[in-house]
Amino acid sequence: MTANLTETRPAAPPAPAPARPVGRVVLEVVKFGIVGGSGVLVNFLVFNLLLHGLRWQAMTATVLASVIAMATNYLGFRYFAYRDRASRTHRQIVLFFVFSGLGVVMEIGLFWAGYHGLGMQSVMESNAAKALSIVLASAFRFLVYRTWVFQQDARSAV
Repeated sequence: MTANLTETRPAAPPAPAPARPVGRVVLEVVKFGIVGGSGVLVNFLVFNLLLHGLRWQAMTATVLASVIAMATNYLGFRYFAYRDRASRTHRQIVLFFVFSGLGVVMEIGLFWAGYHGLGMQSVMESNAAKALSIVLASAFRFLVYRTWVFQQDARSAV
């Protein structure tokens, strides 16, 4: 008769699998959508208040609404959507506002084309022109924010 004097230890649980790149991008798109959606809400509220409530000029209303939404979006992107990215730097802030400004210019140009060029001036039509301009400019913003503004930290990308 032989006795087994060695202690058997249970196997260690397997290490969690690293996040898949597709999963990371999907989560990023969801977070971008949450922040962007709140920015769109701010944009539409200010736009409609100024244009249809206070009867301001259409272009003034869309510019001011877009700039206010841009400022509120920075906080959401920095502290929610891209909080895991490199820490806030002067360069990041400058890039955010430069690219956001380009997005606003795109948005304004597209809105102008619909509002003045196509005569979309009723409440429903002006909001449709605003919505389309926001969607197209947001696609541009998503690409440049994730690529140049809120860059992935090389240590957390692995």
